[in-house]
Amino acid sequence: MTIVFIVPGPLGQLTGGYLFDKRVIEGLRAAGRAVDVRELPGAFFPSADAAALAAADAVLSALPEEDAAIIDGLALPAFAQVLTPTSRRRLIGFVHHPLARETGLAEDARETLAGLEARLLTRLKGVLCPSAGTAWALEEYGVARERIAIAPPGTEKPAEPARRSPRAGPLRLLAVGTISPRKGHLLLVDALAEVADRPWELSCIGSLTRDPATLAALQRAIGRHGFGERVKLLGERPPEQLAEAYAAADVFVLPSYHEGYGMAFAEALAHGLPVVATSAVAETVPAEASLLVPPGDVAALAAALRLLMDNAPLRARLAMGAAKAGAALPDWQTAIDRWIAAFDRLSA
Repeated sequence: MTIVFIVPGPLGQLTGGYLFDKRVIEGLRAAGRAVDVRELPGAFFPSADAAALAAADAVLSALPEEDAAIIDGLALPAFAQVLTPTSRRRLIGFVHHPLARETGLAEDARETLAGLEARLLTRLKGVLCPSAGTAWALEEYGVARERIAIAPPGTEKPAEPARRSPRAGPLRLLAVGTISPRKGHLLLVDALAEVADRPWELSCIGSLTRDPATLAALQRAIGRHGFGERVKLLGERPPEQLAEAYAAADVFVLPSYHEGYGMAFAEALAHGLPVVATSAVAETVPAEASLLVPPGDVAALAAALRLLMDNAPLRARLAMGAAKAGAALPDWQTAIDRWIAAFDRLSA
């Protein structure tokens, strides 16, 4: 049996979802499975264009009956015209988070996308997802519980145990995530304006090209607050440079409105970084490692930042909690073994 792994666009993109996909594909091949990667052309969000629809039709039409296919959830809208109620052969979804939960969608677009996801996901043989929160969302879509498997990603950990000690100079804040509405960078800059009198600097690592409108709004906010020298938009970084950024930081901060899991948060824990975030990552980031605030609450976010900036003992205590939580996270080999076992159960 060949496993056809279907992703939207190039597999080598540097986001959490694509990195998870790539790790799974490498793990499947290392386990002796035959994997054929199909990178679909076109646009997919919030709806698929003609190129994506045609590519999805072609790949599904050519799929031999004895083979299995894994459809990344980001590619799912491309299958709107070809997944039927009788399509449920060995078709498995891999949903990082529901697309309808993306921040910034108009309400009618959100309802349309949620309806499409519910219709298509219930036509698959099973769905893999990274967290209980995403599993609950799938159940709300009508996917039967027995056809859902939770398989969290692994975490890349530093070779040496994380150790944090006070350093001279401004507090070094790190945010890792694509510049998009859901990640909350605009909210973060507005909150930092409330603590502009404190010594801090912020490095933002993540794609600057996926949402030009959000990038432009963020750049305007940085200029409006006079943060041109304090907030750096660094773009994407390969994993080895990302590890260096975690090691150089004092605090990880990203006020996401929603996360399916939050791989960057897990990596921050593994590097012993105290986390300031929202309750959207409560499943990944424990209380002993973080200050979590409600999503979208700029005043609460500013208060959490102020508390952490002014309280070195609190930072040290949360850093210890982060290192402990990070050490308990599964490594990639463990995570992939669990993922494959879950896939085998769903596709049997």
